[in-house]
Amino acid sequence: MLARIAAALMAVVVCLGAHQSHAQQREDFGDFVKALWPDAQAKGVTRATFDTAMKGVTPDQRVINATTRQPEYGKPVGDYVNGIVSQGRVNRGQAKEKEWAKTFDAVEKQFQVERWVLIALWGIESDYGAAKDKWDIFRSLSTLGYVKYRAPYFRNELFVAMKIMQNNKFPREKMVSSWAGALGQSQFMPSNVVDYAIDFSGDGRVDLWDNVPDVLGSTGNYLRKGSWVYGLPWGFEVTVPALFDYMQSRGTFAEWTKRGVRRADGKAFPREGGGILFFPSGAKGPGFIVTENFDVLKEYNNSDAYAIAVGHLADRMHGGASIKAKWPTDDRPLSRDARIALQKKLASLGYKVNEFEGHVDFDLRDNIRTEQKKFGMVPDGNPTPLLLEKLGVKVN
Repeated sequence: MLARIAAALMAVVVCLGAHQSHAQQREDFGDFVKALWPDAQAKGVTRATFDTAMKGVTPDQRVINATTRQPEYGKPVGDYVNGIVSQGRVNRGQAKEKEWAKTFDAVEKQFQVERWVLIALWGIESDYGAAKDKWDIFRSLSTLGYVKYRAPYFRNELFVAMKIMQNNKFPREKMVSSWAGALGQSQFMPSNVVDYAIDFSGDGRVDLWDNVPDVLGSTGNYLRKGSWVYGLPWGFEVTVPALFDYMQSRGTFAEWTKRGVRRADGKAFPREGGGILFFPSGAKGPGFIVTENFDVLKEYNNSDAYAIAVGHLADRMHGGASIKAKWPTDDRPLSRDARIALQKKLASLGYKVNEFEGHVDFDLRDNIRTEQKKFGMVPDGNPTPLLLEKLGVKVN
């Protein structure tokens, strides 16, 4: 009996504590919203727009939880790519190409971006428009701003979203997005909408939720302004010869040919240009020569796995083969925290690190090659738990 009474009292205490915590959160969030208004006003947001956007908005714990879950990280690259590039998505993309052929013709002509790349992005971002946004963009962005997630980025995006609603006279209920504020079939962040979205249909306004020509034209505009090179593949799956020197990571296509690197599909490399040798899961898995267009895809989503998935899906829809090499079954990608810890360690060793957000770029992979060679590892540039262990990097 005493135990049950004690348990009941403890439950009351916990509930009171939770209630006080939520009450404090609401009070703090109220102060956060009040502090937003002067900055919103300075950016041209009217009081009516601000009040409409923020009416009834409270912090969303689901959004906070989602900041720790990113599908491009935390799972083997092969699992991610295979999950994205399904036969069903390939088939649906090919059907969409036929359905919107005239629009793709026009987008390709104006922006010089291949239709299959546009279709791949469309398919991955919203399953060709079938996957609908469900989150209140103002609640999501204000929650991320409130908890200072990657501050001040999401706080600023909140103001841009308000201006989009205001300038386009969109009803409040139309302003839906992903949990992180990416909106429409192309999943543009609000600032991307301002910078790249266009009225490709000619109806007088930009609508990325329901207007397919606007979606495709805006995506083409985004890639073109990102310096997409028409006619240049994103990359190729390759094989390397026995006793290959894995410290070689860059070269022209002619140089790669001389080094004995071959395309896995048996075709010749282009006569001009070059690329970077990339092993997303280490030398035991598939290898690729990726071009400057690979970096353009990463401007859309700064993830190597994502860029591979986009490029491979585009290839498959256009008649290309599946990736031939087997993805390793023991692939253990580093978490974002582990990648950041690695970046900090490499910076402490004197290497130049461009940012500490956990994105391992190709310059950093070359630095990783140098460290791997010191430890007698295969210098494939792929960061692994073993490398962290040898470097003495500990992750909480």
